Amino acid sequence: MTFAKRGLTRRQFGASLASLVTVAATTARSEAALPVIDTHAHVFHRGLKLAPGRRYAPDYDAPLALYLEQLDRGGMSHGVLVQPSFLGTDNSYLVECLKQANGRLRGIAVVDLAVSADELRELDRAGVVGIRLNLVGRPVPDLAASEWKALLGQVKAMGWQVEIQRNAADIALLAPQLLDHGVTPVLDHYTLPDPKLGIADAGFQSVLKLGATRSVWVKISAPYRNGAAGEDFAKQAYPLLRNAYGLDRLLWGSDWPHTQFEATQTYAKNREFLDALIVDERERAQVLASPRQLFRV
Repeated sequence: MTFAKRGLTRRQFGASLASLVTVAATTARSEAALPVIDTHAHVFHRGLKLAPGRRYAPDYDAPLALYLEQLDRGGMSHGVLVQPSFLGTDNSYLVECLKQANGRLRGIAVVDLAVSADELRELDRAGVVGIRLNLVGRPVPDLAASEWKALLGQVKAMGWQVEIQRNAADIALLAPQLLDHGVTPVLDHYTLPDPKLGIADAGFQSVLKLGATRSVWVKISAPYRNGAAGEDFAKQAYPLLRNAYGLDRLLWGSDWPHTQFEATQTYAKNREFLDALIVDERERAQVLASPRQLFRV
């Protein structure tokens, strides 16, 4: 087809083509500029004081410098440090690492029920954006109790999230209670359904229904914590979670340094699994960038 038949002069056609190229280049730059966030990792060293009653303690160091190296190798612009359960409520090393990272990292702290507003504000200034409830092996808390109401009221006032690690059946009960308190629940590791049941777990099916609230987030992280067939489970669970929650409510996390699974897991392996799990590049990019508002990136 000639330019004339299309009603375009050569000059007009050239200008139109240049405009399209400019738009494409601008879009590409915009997409490339989006943050790429690893939302779940831990840092620690053997010199730190360990919490009493801990279920586990590592016999190696996972320092900040090594984690930042993993981020660089994985092409990640930002990361989120989650307070390890074996360090209890002493968040001092977490805060120190956040400050050293100069804004590249955010934090999820573990706090006492009686934590003061001043302490929370200090954590907030350091880059903490939420608290963690690691309830594995612990009693399910009564979130209606006065001390929990007080803590969650402060969390709400800070605009923070509440990250929960617990089996899916209990999460299905706890997450709506957190929503009633006006805070944002973030559910760890595919919500940890019964490994024998996988996606057929009644708790997991109940968790899927929470996607309709548009106020709950799920981490598609650490499939190996969902039993020996964890990767197969993740491949079955991901499309269900995507359809129930939408790409903008799913979060990826490396779970580095893969505590208790160090012998079989690496950062690179988990990053590669994400590529296999979400084959579409645009879809994957959206998941990796979606937490920027949640984590104030």
